[in-house]
Amino acid sequence: MDTTDKKVSDKRAIAILAKNGIQVNEEEADIILDFLYLVAKNYNKPNEDQEAESLRRNRTL
Repeated sequence: MDTTDKKVSDKRAIAILAKNGIQVNEEEADIILDFLYLVAKNYNKPNEDQEAESLRRNRTL
């Protein structure tokens, strides 16, 4: 992954993980960040219209 796209540095990720009791080195932090950016990039947030429509369709009268 291109490092210019990242908004969280490896050192910041290490600090956040360490605060939560997880010890990683810079290489591991880079892998974790790459994975999280990949998940965020591929996440499809449903539109409000789609969600409302599915609720109306599944409603029992």
